[in-house]
Amino acid sequence: MSHILVVDDEKSIRDTLIEILEFEGYTVGQASDGEAGLAYLKQHQVDLVLCDVKMPKMDGIQLLESANSDGISAPFIMITAQGTIETAVDATKKGAFDFIEKPPDLNRLLITIKNALDKSHLIQETKVLKKKINGTIEMIGDSPEINGVKSVIEKVAPTQARVLITGENGTGKELVAKWLHEKSDRSYKRLIEVNCAAIPSELIESELFGHEKGAFTSANKQRIGKFEQAHQGTLFLDEIGDMSLAAQAKVLRALQENQITRVGGEKLIKVDVRIIAATNKDLKKEIAAGNFREDLYHRLSVILIEVPPLRERSQDIVILTDYFLEEICRSYGVPLKPIKLDARNLLTNYMWPGNIRELRNVVERLIILCEKEISAKDIKYHTNMTNSIKL
Repeated sequence: MSHILVVDDEKSIRDTLIEILEFEGYTVGQASDGEAGLAYLKQHQVDLVLCDVKMPKMDGIQLLESANSDGISAPFIMITAQGTIETAVDATKKGAFDFIEKPPDLNRLLITIKNALDKSHLIQETKVLKKKINGTIEMIGDSPEINGVKSVIEKVAPTQARVLITGENGTGKELVAKWLHEKSDRSYKRLIEVNCAAIPSELIESELFGHEKGAFTSANKQRIGKFEQAHQGTLFLDEIGDMSLAAQAKVLRALQENQITRVGGEKLIKVDVRIIAATNKDLKKEIAAGNFREDLYHRLSVILIEVPPLRERSQDIVILTDYFLEEICRSYGVPLKPIKLDARNLLTNYMWPGNIRELRNVVERLIILCEKEISAKDIKYHTNMTNSIKL
């Protein structure tokens, strides 16, 4: 049942509200002023706040503003005397869900609470669904290396700057791209992903720019390319180092002119796209070898983000292991399997050539094959990890 906090300096009002809400099955907390209410909100997971407007120390409006600035998302219903209606209306402009006059009408109070909780639950469900659709998960870790990446993302994401993400396979370059999009002012639009290594060179131009009907033998209808699909959003070009030189030239032109032409077409189509690219290759070496255009490299690399390999952020291995254990056990519907200290030490001292992707695969394999807990013996038996242990 939902947890409701009642904040009011009048004990009789608090007692009455608590009695009513507990009878309805809610869990109820109380505070006699705004300062005590804020302290309660910081210590408990509260689903809704019933808050008086006029209180000593910190009034209801100040409590609402402090809760908002601290990132507390619980909806506020303001309780006000007749003389403070204007103040309560002002509170709704500052984020309060609604206001109720004293003494509160029981039916209206309960209906307003239900509506506020329903809206709050819908907002939370929408956030969860959006995360599932986008496939965005948390960026796990607290090492200086990964905190440095997080810091750059916070600074760069709100801008329109193009970003080139580098790093080994399995380090989380795609996740960095998704967070750059999620934290940008383009997050309300789509993030379109293209794996340049997975598309044959003869089809990459059609994939990126689209084609007109009849442009080539199998083009039996018009196709909208990834640039157009990402209009006003973000286009993520993964494994950009594997793109053909011909396609590179067209991408460069699109970036210079902010317009494209479909394959087999003549019409210029305006596009507003933010480009994020990623590669596991050393593009400067590719440029020297004649495999990558230097002018495109400079267009893409306004901001460079290098994602460190897991062996360089070993203090995050335990955090990541615990995260994957909980996530995978929950998805399989099995009890959480503890991992013994000797197993943790073995995981921490492994070189992880496959990085985070390899770690997740190993954890999933151990959850499936091990019994009630995971030991170093289990790891040695079910994996070949001992072939690459740090000395």
